[in-house]
Amino acid sequence: MSERSLPELDAVVEETLRSAELEHEHPGQGRFVVTLPGTKKLKTVVGLTIGAHALTIEAFVCRQPDENREQLWAWLLQHNARSYGVSWSIDSVGDVYLTGRLPHAVITPEEIDRLLGSVLSHADDHFNTLLEIGFGTSIRREWDWRVKRGESLRNLEAFAAFADPARRPRDPQG
Repeated sequence: MSERSLPELDAVVEETLRSAELEHEHPGQGRFVVTLPGTKKLKTVVGLTIGAHALTIEAFVCRQPDENREQLWAWLLQHNARSYGVSWSIDSVGDVYLTGRLPHAVITPEEIDRLLGSVLSHADDHFNTLLEIGFGTSIRREWDWRVKRGESLRNLEAFAAFADPARRPRDPQG
């Protein structure tokens, strides 16, 4: 297959995003910022950059964990084997991302859709698990604080199984 030009590849990505009716910005040729709507993670912002040889994708998922870093890193590595087109990664401060690269030859509307679908499913399906592992103590503390003040727990309901003292497993050590 002959080399495809940056303008040609840019047009493929632009048309794919427009056809899919995805919210996106196009700050420059070969650069896109896409917002994927979710249910657990309400939105995932994805950067797409067409480089000299590949399309790079990067999506921020959550900030560095407050606790259980090694447990979270192990979870991410174990789930990389099940990922399509993207892998879990961390940056120099420990923030969690989904990242990937596609060679120019396979940049098609179908492949872009498949790749964005992979990002969305991984970020959205696993978001609460990542928060429970890396921020469980903070979430439990927030739950308790809201209960004491009579505040709404609506946006914490996804964590009720481990945050609500009535549902928490009893600690055998006290």
